[in-house]
Amino acid sequence: MTEYSIVIEDAGSNFSAYVLGLDGCIATGHTVEEVENNMREAIEFHLEGMRLHGDQLPSQMPIVKTVQVAS
Repeated sequence: MTEYSIVIEDAGSNFSAYVLGLDGCIATGHTVEEVENNMREAIEFHLEGMRLHGDQLPSQMPIVKTVQVAS
């Protein structure tokens, strides 16, 4: 199993998500849970497409951290 970092954003009437390190891999859903499930399917589909096209799968994923700043 490989772990992927996703970003989920509130899009007003639904949620949208994208994967860090897999350009073009996106999903939407009415709830955070739905967009997470849709994102899993989208990642699997995206990787399958990359394999079929002979594209190299990412060997290293981005490092994701959070930082605190005064606001």
